[in-house]
Amino acid sequence: MITTNKEELLVAMQDLCNLFGVNESIVINHTENIVEDEVTNNFYYKEKDKEDTYSYSYKLNPSFSDLYKKSIRKRFVNNQLYQILSKELNKTLPWGSLTGVRPTKLARDLIEYGEMKSHLVSEILQKDYFVSKEKAELVANVIKNQKCIIRNDNLIDLYVNIPICPTRCVYCSFISSEIGAVKDKIDTYINSIIKEINAVKDIIKNKAYIVRTIYIGGGTPSVLTPMQLEKLLSELNFPVSEFTVECGRADTITAQKLDILKKHNVTRISINPQTFCEATLKRIGRKQKNSEILKAYSLALERDFIVNMDFIAGLPGEKLGIFKRTINTAIELYPNNITVHTLSIKRGSFLHDNQPTFENQEVSKMVDYAEKTLMENGYKPYYLYRQKNQLNGLENVGYYRDNDLCMFNIDSMEETNTVIGIGANAISKRVYNIEKKLKREPNVKFIEEYNERIDELIERKKQFFE
Repeated sequence: MITTNKEELLVAMQDLCNLFGVNESIVINHTENIVEDEVTNNFYYKEKDKEDTYSYSYKLNPSFSDLYKKSIRKRFVNNQLYQILSKELNKTLPWGSLTGVRPTKLARDLIEYGEMKSHLVSEILQKDYFVSKEKAELVANVIKNQKCIIRNDNLIDLYVNIPICPTRCVYCSFISSEIGAVKDKIDTYINSIIKEINAVKDIIKNKAYIVRTIYIGGGTPSVLTPMQLEKLLSELNFPVSEFTVECGRADTITAQKLDILKKHNVTRISINPQTFCEATLKRIGRKQKNSEILKAYSLALERDFIVNMDFIAGLPGEKLGIFKRTINTAIELYPNNITVHTLSIKRGSFLHDNQPTFENQEVSKMVDYAEKTLMENGYKPYYLYRQKNQLNGLENVGYYRDNDLCMFNIDSMEETNTVIGIGANAISKRVYNIEKKLKREPNVKFIEEYNERIDELIERKKQFFE
């Protein structure tokens, strides 16, 4: 059991303990000794009545935003907890005391709030947050490659969610329905999305927003019929230079659908093999053959789409050799972007309740091999995020070649621009760059409820953007 007198810190503490594999019988109550001196703005920690103490002080700048102060508190507590657990268990973690989703956002905040210079990213992460040299250098590389960030409160991104897939993969915990279960509701869902899009157009006009990118994700948006795609895309007629549609499952991709995407100025698509081992594909519930993946990729190249491919390190039954062959095959295909995920065993997934045995060191070697090999072949890391319950506490990394990075991925991951989310389970994030704050407004999660409550959701969205 973990206890704390600061409830907002409890989740981060639990996450760090989980990464250490700490037994729940260990009680950690050290945050009671955190003090904020309102006179000196000093923020410090010291364990009382112990010879072996961990003490540290931090000067809280009164000009820091409330959001940033909250981030500092979390980091401060995790640093103290990390030192205690690391010493007690004689163990280190690749990401040190960092438990958040966005390690690069932390580093960027440290730079923008004047706490470190950009050329010291790697050094500070290692020294102050106990991050390994390899991961700290990865963060520094990612930040260096994120050259397209523009902080402007009038610049927004649009995200449309299609939470429908052909089948459910064993590792998936997304709120996404198999098409067989919602087929009779999709036309109504498209109509509801269009209704929300039209309301968003009014918001954009009234706020003088400029749409920077459009991203249709899911789920698997390419599971829609050609007619449904045509109807949806006809409404997204914003003049953007980057328009992405996830077509993750090769068995949903046809020449007709790609022609419709091209007609409506879609510039980027994803084709996500996850692995090139067909035995693994069958094991994880993806009914596709390598021949289908290659055919879909060929159709995309013929139409000059920028293509991303996703792969997962640590899939059930895969060893390092199989993963190496997958990465080598991906490099031979040479897509514009390659994203390497580390498997996450999430609640709500089949794997969570039927966990196979994993070799953590094997997974770490997979991730290391992907990074080394991709960079040797001209790919550069440009966005990075982490999820709960990832094997070995590792990460997901997006790589690009030439200049074909995805601006939406950077904007949304670094939270530098407002994102207007449309559809079931989509989240709008309003970024206030001057005030240094961020607000979120989620839509309801399920298609049926979204269809029923669309008018209410539109009113909520209008109020959110007032």
